[in-house]
Amino acid sequence: MSLKYAVLAALLEGEASGYELSKVFDVSLANFWASTPQQLYRELERLAQDGLIEARVVRQERRPDKRMFTLTEAGREDLRTFAAAPPRRPTAIRDELLIKIQAMDGADPGATRALVEEREAWARGKLARYRRVRERLLAGRSEEEYLREADRVGPYLTLMGGIGFEEENLRWCERVLTVLKQRAAPLEGAPDASARHRALG
Repeated sequence: MSLKYAVLAALLEGEASGYELSKVFDVSLANFWASTPQQLYRELERLAQDGLIEARVVRQERRPDKRMFTLTEAGREDLRTFAAAPPRRPTAIRDELLIKIQAMDGADPGATRALVEEREAWARGKLARYRRVRERLLAGRSEEEYLREADRVGPYLTLMGGIGFEEENLRWCERVLTVLKQRAAPLEGAPDASARHRALG
């Protein structure tokens, strides 16, 4: 899937500037589609040239003018067609950390533990951010009420996927760290435990 459809989907929320869309990508869409601001602005230009979105200039005092983007009917139709089509291929995991874990035997256990702890901290931060977004969407309603009454539920359903992904990330990190700790314990009780402990980091 190209960035094109992520941008069109984001504009279903209504008119937005490039800056506002970059914040949407950073918070709401980052759980399933990442983009840099530079990539986003280039895509907005392409979509406007293709007639899928239109832009208007908003004059601002003491600040640079800004462009506000909205979906055109052609953009909505393209998005409807995309939403109904099957994905081209199933999601595949490409994660450098997993390759490092695959190759960890014989490597420095302390370095491996630090990498997993870093991933754990990253997952906790993302999960906290996603949960704040969920609370903002719910606005005091229960999840059942929101899913029954909200005008649009797509953003919430994708957010649920992001939350589930990071929760699983945390479970995996905790399990890996437990295994590393258990494997280090017998070494720490050995006669030359101090030397081995230094080797483990």
